[in-house]
Amino acid sequence: MNIPCGRQSISEKDINAVEVVLESDFLTQGPKVLEFEKKLAKYCGAKYAVAVSHGTAALHLAYTVAGFKAGDEVITTPNTFVATANMVMATGASPIFCDIRSDTYNIDEQKIEKLINKKTKAIVPVHFAGQPCDMAVVKKIARKHNLLIIEDACHALGARYKNIKIGSCKHSDMAVFSFHPVKAITTGEGGTILTNNKKYYEKLLLLRNHGIYKDKTGKNVMVEFGYNYRLTDIQAALGISQLKQLDLFIKKRRQIAEYYRHELKDVSAIIMPAEISGNYSAWHLYVIRVKEAKKREKLKQCLRKNNIGVNFHYPAVYSHPYYRENGYSNVRLKNTEEYQKSCITIPCHTKLTKNNIKYIAKVIKEGLKI
Repeated sequence: MNIPCGRQSISEKDINAVEVVLESDFLTQGPKVLEFEKKLAKYCGAKYAVAVSHGTAALHLAYTVAGFKAGDEVITTPNTFVATANMVMATGASPIFCDIRSDTYNIDEQKIEKLINKKTKAIVPVHFAGQPCDMAVVKKIARKHNLLIIEDACHALGARYKNIKIGSCKHSDMAVFSFHPVKAITTGEGGTILTNNKKYYEKLLLLRNHGIYKDKTGKNVMVEFGYNYRLTDIQAALGISQLKQLDLFIKKRRQIAEYYRHELKDVSAIIMPAEISGNYSAWHLYVIRVKEAKKREKLKQCLRKNNIGVNFHYPAVYSHPYYRENGYSNVRLKNTEEYQKSCITIPCHTKLTKNNIKYIAKVIKEGLKI
């Protein structure tokens, strides 16, 4: 038995959808991208969606359109994949790391305001593991200080905050998704930016395609410095097909989380992840914490020895050598430090069975010598 930590779920309908495009006139820059964008925007409840080549490109374009520049500061969480902060730096701005909550491992909304100064441009909350941040609080702080909000929602497609779908941009200026194979739906690689702001939408479209638009004569005219961040029609067709299954995928992930809660509820040596009131988590990741941090390595080895995939989400962004060498050598955040020493990500994807969960739980108990 080999149980990967994460994996995609591809059906015959998905394959057929891709085959239709492969036999069509357009492999890229055709009608499927717009169709995917419209269906995704409708699903999330946003006015506009702009599909791009990957989640990192989506972050970069969102930050660029937001006007991040050298001298700006952007408050975000250290508990995220490096792309969240890297793309801030790509614009010339500086990420400012706020400590995390000890329950959801999201940015601690109560600690954001003390980091705001005249240089602060925006807040970038990350819905870690599919669990929404408290966006009403973030929005209140941002509006008080005239700051932008860009949600890194790469983990949270299908999640809801106070019964509002993540991606609706009801509490933000833009929201970003990723469609990497381990995410809720996949296009292979791919991402998107959602917004309710028409000016942002139009500029995102422009910058996605080299800063070029077609004039009235059909001539390509470059008016801004842009990028080739286009999604292909092949990928979009897969995305459309996957989107039809999204609610079922989320239901399965939530069922897996419930199985884990049942199987591991009596294991006192670990801290289980919690879904807080008002949240409907997408359960992109399932992260447990080992109360005695020194046992984490032993547990990891035991799981891998028994062919169970594990991961660590995440080493604090500021702890990476690049960041240590580029201005973040003295950053230490209490909750983040405690979390990153004790966290371990166990399998959570739609291909898992109840028996898989029972087996994983059994190995965890053995690994901790319960």
